[in-house]
Amino acid sequence: MSTPPLKMRNIGPKSSAWLRQVGIKTPEALAEAGTLEAFMRVKRAGFKPSLNLLYSLEGALRNCHWQEVPDARRVELVGEAEAAIAGLPPPRNRPAASPVTTTIMVQDDPSAIAEGEPDDASTRVLIGTPDHA
Repeated sequence: MSTPPLKMRNIGPKSSAWLRQVGIKTPEALAEAGTLEAFMRVKRAGFKPSLNLLYSLEGALRNCHWQEVPDARRVELVGEAEAAIAGLPPPRNRPAASPVTTTIMVQDDPSAIAEGEPDDASTRVLIGTPDHA
């Protein structure tokens, strides 16, 4: 039998599923973990939560709409989350960045350069990956 979704204000099905998968299954468990710890558990589990989850968790604990979380508290939460995220190890087995592509403009008509901007017929764009990659 599956665990029922966490029923709290601001916690939708996706957030509820993420929280359930990181061991937060009740409002009491969320209150015990706190906003930042719950957010970081989701982040460490490999999900990609946005700041809206952070605000939603805080709103759920305050029993208010996530947009009603005071600006000062939002700034505080974001600062704490950024500090905690900076302490995480880099993800394993994932590329550091997407493949690099290079765009090269090639002039087919050298006289077009002397006359100003080339027209569409005298310019080609080549896109590809660098040879040294």
